[in-house]
Amino acid sequence: LRGRWSREGQFWLYPFPSHRESQVELREHIDSLATELCRINEDQKVALDLDPYVKKLLNARRRVVLVNNILQNAQERLRRLNHSVAKETVRRRAMLEAGGYQGK
Repeated sequence: LRGRWSREGQFWLYPFPSHRESQVELREHIDSLATELCRINEDQKVALDLDPYVKKLLNARRRVVLVNNILQNAQERLRRLNHSVAKETVRRRAMLEAGGYQGK
């Protein structure tokens, strides 16, 4: 994850656009390889069974999609957590500045 520091000293996380882009490119490349293998299989005069390789490629694509979904969910949870921490920090800072700190 990448992030940036705010003026208030908070570190804000944001996802890597490059990770998402690379995963999309990987999925597209896997799809094109699977399509190409199917085309080669159809064009071959000698019977080559490329179906197992196509299935492996599609299985790899499925795993890439699964990992991408897990990463996106984790990034969203981190974003929400970071937002909650920032709100609490602002609230506590306001209490300190107002002299109303009760030592919670």
